[in-house]
Amino acid sequence: MTTLTLADWQQRARDLRIEGQAFVQGQYTAAADGATFDCISPIDGRVLVQVASCGAADAEQAVQSARAAFESGIWSRQAPARRKAVMIRFADLLEAHKEELALLETLDMGKPISDSLAVDIPGAARALRWSGEAIDKVYDEVAPTPHDQLGLVTREPVGVVAAIVPWNFPLMMACWKLGPALATGNSVVLKPSEKSPLTAIRVAQLAVEAGIPPGVLNVLPGYGHTVGKALALHMDVDTLVFTGSTRVAKQLMVYAGESNMKRVWLEAGGKSPNIVFADAPDLAAAAEAAAGAIAFNQGEVCTAGSRLLVERSIKARFLPLVVEALKGWTPGNPLDPATNVGALVDTQQLDTVLGYIEAGREAGAQVLIGGQRTLEETGGLYVEPTIFDGVSNAMKIAQEEIFGPVLSVISFDSAEEAVAIANDTPYGLAAAVWTADLSKAHRTARALRAGSVWVNQYDGGDMTAPFGGFKQSGNGRDKSLHAFDKYTELKATWIKL
Repeated sequence: MTTLTLADWQQRARDLRIEGQAFVQGQYTAAADGATFDCISPIDGRVLVQVASCGAADAEQAVQSARAAFESGIWSRQAPARRKAVMIRFADLLEAHKEELALLETLDMGKPISDSLAVDIPGAARALRWSGEAIDKVYDEVAPTPHDQLGLVTREPVGVVAAIVPWNFPLMMACWKLGPALATGNSVVLKPSEKSPLTAIRVAQLAVEAGIPPGVLNVLPGYGHTVGKALALHMDVDTLVFTGSTRVAKQLMVYAGESNMKRVWLEAGGKSPNIVFADAPDLAAAAEAAAGAIAFNQGEVCTAGSRLLVERSIKARFLPLVVEALKGWTPGNPLDPATNVGALVDTQQLDTVLGYIEAGREAGAQVLIGGQRTLEETGGLYVEPTIFDGVSNAMKIAQEEIFGPVLSVISFDSAEEAVAIANDTPYGLAAAVWTADLSKAHRTARALRAGSVWVNQYDGGDMTAPFGGFKQSGNGRDKSLHAFDKYTELKATWIKL
């Protein structure tokens, strides 16, 4: 357990050497045309480093590097037990560098250092280790054939994987992709978000140190409309995996169709309902969870519990508990270990969140708490966690993903109405149900069109459970053995004896 103080982290931030170059064929390199962009910390607005702004030429070089490594068999044809050992060493190195990586994550993205240390870096390491541990325990199949035939069903790595990952959990989301992609023998070109590229750039070197051969993992920082588009359109990328907005996910599907019909796996947006029935076993716990579900990571979470559905008969008693719980989530300096709400990632996201708050007011919803920008004197990008009451599910703030600490409270009178409201959204990523009635919990969970449903908790699960969405929240699954499906091809081999 670290005992570092705010002053300690500030000193470490001043001393930190930050790498901003791309990583191709096992070494750091500038963008082909020398272009860079400013990496600006949302904590105070200062420029952290100049980052390589990669483009189509860099995508071409990285894909060629990945393809050559794949075809050579230096990684793709390694024994699974050998790949396992390297993946576990990779995870160990993340843990050995956890304070450096946590500091990079916090400076880059604005999340509290306590969360970077306790959630993001350990979660990233677990993802790598879990996939590595699993890979030599996944068996192929023998088909039930006639006596003179032998049918084999084998999994083979798909080839070159392009992974485009988001800015809100930069390293952990990257490792949700890297774990199964690398463990199954693929080569990867990773494009981190231009809003938070620093940890992806740093861990590329750790991967080589762990024993992943040069060319197997390449990292290209840059913009979605340049290097991201180039990867999505590349004829030699076999699979594209993405976590981010639904709007971008749709465009990536178009690019795949316009190019080589590459497999596309997408984890996109969410507008997750958090349903509290009158018979919830512990209203105080439900209130604390509702506050955390919208304020954690500044609400910049695809599964954020942004719609709180409350049974009308308990609303007058329950809602003040939520307001009181949210008072415990206060924006502050992310380098202070006591801070639990950090800065929004950049000015664009700040403007987006403030715009939605204004839209809620204009629609007639009532602000119960928050609703303002704060700590402007720091030069940083902070917004008070906000609760809107009197929200109808047709309002903009109830239908569109805000990706900020803005909660919409909606009333219901029956389980059927709660399910209808919960499902009345283009998204289907996650949902939660609070009830002491086991049958009601099961019936409601089955009726909800969501990839994850949590009962009497919010955001449950670990690496053993699949994660992904229904409807416009995407397809495919991260985590669990199901994630391996995205990175392998099934081959049937039929032999006459």
